[in-house]
This record gives sequence, C-alpha cells and structure tokens, in this order.
Amino acid sequence: MNSRDRDRDPYEKIFPAAPAPSRGFARTWWGHAWLRALEDSALDGTQVKHGRRYARSGAVGAVSVRPGGLTAVVRDPDGTAHRTDVLVQEFTEAEWDRLLDLAVAEAGYIAALLDREVPPELAEDAAAAGVDLLPGIGDLDPRCDCGEWDHCPHTAALCYQMARLLDQDPFVLLLLRGRGERELVAELAERSTAAAGAEAESDTGTDADTDPDPEAPRAPADEGVPAAEVFATARIRPAALPPLPGLPQAPGQPPTLDTEVDPEPHLDVDAVEFLAQAAAAEAHRRLAEALAPGHADRPQAASLTLAEDAVRLTVEAGDFRVRSRLAAAIGRSRADMELAVRAWGFGAAPGLAALEDDWTPDRTTLARARAALAAAFADGEAPVLRRVRARWTEAGTGRQLRLGREGRWWPYRREAGRWIPSGPSAPDPGSALEADPAP
Repeated sequence: MNSRDRDRDPYEKIFPAAPAPSRGFARTWWGHAWLRALEDSALDGTQVKHGRRYARSGAVGAVSVRPGGLTAVVRDPDGTAHRTDVLVQEFTEAEWDRLLDLAVAEAGYIAALLDREVPPELAEDAAAAGVDLLPGIGDLDPRCDCGEWDHCPHTAALCYQMARLLDQDPFVLLLLRGRGERELVAELAERSTAAAGAEAESDTGTDADTDPDPEAPRAPADEGVPAAEVFATARIRPAALPPLPGLPQAPGQPPTLDTEVDPEPHLDVDAVEFLAQAAAAEAHRRLAEALAPGHADRPQAASLTLAEDAVRLTVEAGDFRVRSRLAAAIGRSRADMELAVRAWGFGAAPGLAALEDDWTPDRTTLARARAALAAAFADGEAPVLRRVRARWTEAGTGRQLRLGREGRWWPYRREAGRWIPSGPSAPDPGSALEADPAP
C-alpha cells in the first residue's frame, strides 16, 4: 500500500514555536545539508538572509511536519501572518525497500538511527542505490501566500527552523519522506528478524522444517585456506575498479557563516568563508586535472610553500581585508603583494620565483643561455644586454630578461623605479622580448 493511500493523521507531528537560538541553526551534518539545499536552491540570497532573521526573531509559529511537506505560520515584522509550506518529494515503495534493506544490512545503522544519528555512510549507500535521503538543489519546493514564486523570507525562515528540528530528531526527515517513526522501527525490527532467521538457516545448511539426526556423523569443519596460499596460486582476482566520477560543472558552495551571532574573538568570518570557497575551487581544479587524459604520465607539481600559497589565495581574494591579512601573514607590504600577484598571474609558482629568485647560473647553464641569446638575434641587430647573475638588462629601454631555473625566459619592465613582470615566459629570449616590445 502506497504511503499516499494511508491515513495521514498519525503521521503528522506538531512542533511548538521555539525560542531564538543562541548560535547557528544547524549543528549536525544532516542539518547543514538541509540548509545547503535551501541556500543553493534560492535564486535570491537576500531573501534567504531575511528568512534567517525572521527565524531568529521568533517569527515562525508551530511547525507541522507530515509526509511530503511542512507548514507553519510566519509573521512579518509588522505582524502580518502568512501561511507557509515547503514540499518535499516522498519516497516510493521501491525506494523505501532499498533504504530499509540498506539499514538492516549494517547493524550500526539501526543503532545510530535509534540514537537519533544519521550515519553519513547510510546516506552515501542510499544515494548509490538511487535513494537521496537528504534533499539537494531544487528539492525544497516553497509555497507561500505572500505571492513569491521562489523562496521568500517566510519559506526560508521555515527551512531554518526545520534545520533545528532535524538536528534534534532525524526521524523528522524520514517522516517528510513518508514514514512515521513507529512504523519505521517496526519495519526495521521485522526485517532484522527475517534477516537473522535466514542467516541462521543458511549457517545450518538445512531447511527450517528439517530435523537433523543427532546421531549422524558430522563433517569436519572447513578450516579454510591460508591467505598466502590463495594469493600465491592467483585463485582470487581483484574486481574491476568502478568508473571514475564525472567532473562537476562548478565547485561546490560551502554553507554561509552569516548566522547573525557574534563570532568568537579573533575569528574573521569573511576570511573563513573565503578559505572554504577557495578550498572548494582548488579541489575542483585538481579533480579536473586528475580526470584529464594523460594525467598519470605527467609529473606531479611540487607542493606550494606557505608564501606561494598565500600569493595564490590573494589572486582569488576580492575582499580588501582578506588580501591585507594574507600579505601580513607572510610579512609582505601591500605593494610587494600586488607585485607578487602580478607575477603569479603570468606564471604561477615559476612566475613568482622569477620575481624573487636572484640566482647565479652555473657554467653549463650560462653557456646554454648565451647560445640561446646568440641564436635569437642571429638574423638582426642584437640588443645590448648587460648580465647580472641570471638577469639580462637591455641598455636604454627599461627592459629586462630573467632566466628561470626551469630554463624559460621571463620579460620584465622598469616602472616607477621597480622591475615588474610584463608578460608570460617564453622558451627563448627572442620570443620573450617580442612579447614586450620596447616603448
């Protein structure tokens, strides 16, 4: 019998209005996942922020949770009441069967659920079986009599309040999906008993109705085969690896930390949000590289130093305060950091090294450099270049070539008394100078 055909009254739960939280609305990973579904689905982030304020001010009344949706009256600051609903897709009978079978297969899953915990492994196994236990982008369908077709402050406030309820009792999420707690516990117990009986029957090797002869001789227990012997004879072959995951279209969006609660001392919320977003972007970039053809044949890039990583992050930072903090963390002035950011933009870590690494080539490297310079200008008049260590400065033009340790040439230009990067590197000195013609 489908859950839609059941008498729903026993499956509705009413939660009284709750006081304003002293901290964030979600503490558990599944509560945060619920809020991510809201924040990723809403087209207008301002409405979401207004909704968070509504929820914090106590504007959400009693919340009714039932299969397929939740309802509450949410009041505007002027006292105007709005009937607000958020709908969630119920599971089909087939989806419930898959989810319950997964829960029974691992004893720890049932114990965790009864302890008001949602094991992340259960959610992952369910998703792999085609059952999305937690809502994703677009799964929260808002309905409000204020007239908004997308999430409004009222539906957002209801979702924030729901995150608190989910923190306290994950069975509320399962109720939204179509089953009440008592029914679920009974079904889990029934399936667990059936699974235990089937396992016991399999262990005895007899049918349930067969009464073995106690006097019959018993076969000796199978002691198995040593693992070393199995691997030596290649009797076990590893299963084929699963296909590689697809690359998401864009990096994930970390949850907002704008909870309107005063942060802990010395905690810069904007900086933490920036670092979380930067980490997501870097993870997406690395996954793209790992999935690209020929990745296994390419040499791995060296790990960045603290100073290099600070410059990399500054390139991505738009907030002036974050950029200033990154500069201060590695002892750079703002002007020096902007110069480093420019060098990074032309060539990442090697570009930054060309800016700062004033090294002296050995005789072999210097001989190759001179040969490259001679070949670059063999067909025309060669510029007058004065060398100091690995830097060749063209007389009277304010241009300079720098040889990187990796063997590439980097163009520089003199401006306001400083040498600044003026372009990307080139494999030969002639190409580097052509990329930055003399003024």
